[in-house]
Amino acid sequence: MSYGVSAALQEAVFQQLSNDPGLSVIVGSNVYDALPAGTLPSLYVALGPELVKDQSDKTGAGALHEITVSVVTDVAGFAQAKTAAAAVSDALVDANLVLSRGAVVSLNFYKATAARVGTGDIRQINLIFRVRVADV
Repeated sequence: MSYGVSAALQEAVFQQLSNDPGLSVIVGSNVYDALPAGTLPSLYVALGPELVKDQSDKTGAGALHEITVSVVTDVAGFAQAKTAAAAVSDALVDANLVLSRGAVVSLNFYKATAARVGTGDIRQINLIFRVRVADV
């Protein structure tokens, strides 16, 4: 197994989302790897948890990353959050990510959950993507 590509993958996903014109129309520059201090915007995207499993084979080291990208809003209803979530998916699925270490073999949407958080004023959609990487 190789976890060596994880940091490079995170950086590439962050850059892809931050620089995607379709997503920026919806959330502006509110794409975060780490949430900033203070008041958060009404709609933002944040990189979340990651689960990694070994996918090494005879050809070399590799891993399957299940990465979570969250869309969070305090706007009533889910319409705006779902529009942003669709833009996240469009930006990532089959994206040609360039990594500083390793290579992306495949990047696919896996699943999503949409829910009210806490007292119900916050809505959050967690999108999970499966990314197969090779540590070349």
